[in-house]
Amino acid sequence: MTDKSILITGCSSGIGYDAAIGLRERGWRVFASCRQAQDCKRLEELGFQSPRMDYADPASLEAGLETVLSDTGGTLDAVFHNGAYALPGPVEDLPTDGMRAIFEANFFGWHDLTCRIIPVMRAQGHGRIILNSSVLGFAPMRWRGAYNSTKFALEGWADTLRMEMADTGIRIVLIQPGPIRTKIRENSIPHFEKWVDWENSARVDQYRSGLLDALYKGQEGTPFELEPEAVTAKLVHALESLRPRSHYKVTTPTYMMAALKRVLPRRAMDWVLSKG
Repeated sequence: MTDKSILITGCSSGIGYDAAIGLRERGWRVFASCRQAQDCKRLEELGFQSPRMDYADPASLEAGLETVLSDTGGTLDAVFHNGAYALPGPVEDLPTDGMRAIFEANFFGWHDLTCRIIPVMRAQGHGRIILNSSVLGFAPMRWRGAYNSTKFALEGWADTLRMEMADTGIRIVLIQPGPIRTKIRENSIPHFEKWVDWENSARVDQYRSGLLDALYKGQEGTPFELEPEAVTAKLVHALESLRPRSHYKVTTPTYMMAALKRVLPRRAMDWVLSKG
């Protein structure tokens, strides 16, 4: 794989970081991008090429991709879209500006970067566009409406793009992890504090009785939680298989939710999801 190049976003920790390490070990030339300059510097010290790319900053996407293409001579075999964040809270407590902000980072930025990359892949006659979605992209959970919405949008967008790219050499793949050990809960706290006025919410008692603890403390031993390596394993297959699948499920809950959604009526499925 020494002649294969991939751009990975959101590599500061978790899934993106593990994917960068794992693919480099397999011989891929990895461009491990991060949103913050200090994280890019840390990855550069580990030997990676690490352009700064922030999905909410189109100029950084343009500059970062230009750097990648300059280094590869104008080619790019694959991109793994991974950078995203959560904005926890009941839907009724999510201000519209907060929703706009998370869609900019979790959806519109992904669209922007993809549309910049597609001409490169068209010119070379091949490419893989891999998108890290979530079980929450087809099976929503309470108090996660902002993140659910961005992933539902991503799934519809990716399925459409896959059909539209069928007559090209470009393959579109969704990866759908369930619970993975990452920093997404901790990283969501600043966004919650910026946007959610919980003390003036109609649900203030629910915040105090459990929602705040779930956010600030988390829970020990999340059932079925896996390490990021589980996502990297599916990513490797999506990149290196001659016939990649359109969707890769990761973790037992993802398989369970997909099966239940096929057989349960909507009201029963809502009840199951409300217990999560």
